[in-house]
Amino acid sequence: MFSFFRPSKRPATSQLVSNAMPPQTAIQEDASLHLERACLRAEAGLGRDIPRPTLRFDIRGKTAGMAYSSQNLIRLNPKLLEENPDIFFTEVIPHELCHLLAHTLHGKVKPHGKEWQALMRGLFGLSPRTTHTLDTTSVSKSVEYRCQCGPVPLSIRRHNKILRGDARYLCRRCGDYLKQPETR
Repeated sequence: MFSFFRPSKRPATSQLVSNAMPPQTAIQEDASLHLERACLRAEAGLGRDIPRPTLRFDIRGKTAGMAYSSQNLIRLNPKLLEENPDIFFTEVIPHELCHLLAHTLHGKVKPHGKEWQALMRGLFGLSPRTTHTLDTTSVSKSVEYRCQCGPVPLSIRRHNKILRGDARYLCRRCGDYLKQPETR
């Protein structure tokens, strides 16, 4: 039977955090080290060993991080990490690690349920917020549409819905349908 907790014999430091995608920048290397520190803090708080999650830097868009409990995997947004390393080190990495711990310790639970919240508060002394407040301007992609008021940026998701014929959007100010400008 598989046990979540590994034997107490510790592997060499270089093996503590497994990386399916090796760090490519100094900030990514720092993120790996902060994940290891978070794991050590969690072990001290829980009084037991925990397996080290795989860490990848491959999320795009506005999402800062994601945890996949079935794979013991944490994925981080490399662009947002480069722009906001301190917030990633102090909030995002512990946030995602707590998702993995909540699943491991309590089984299937709500993603931001009371078990996850207790781990955020108890292990890391963090407020259990479900969303980040990072500036996502650099990763936000939009398409310019127009109405009687002038240009209106529309998200890629909404733009694609218009292209598929699934939606039409009205301007909140003038009530006119948003249209993509004619290209020449």
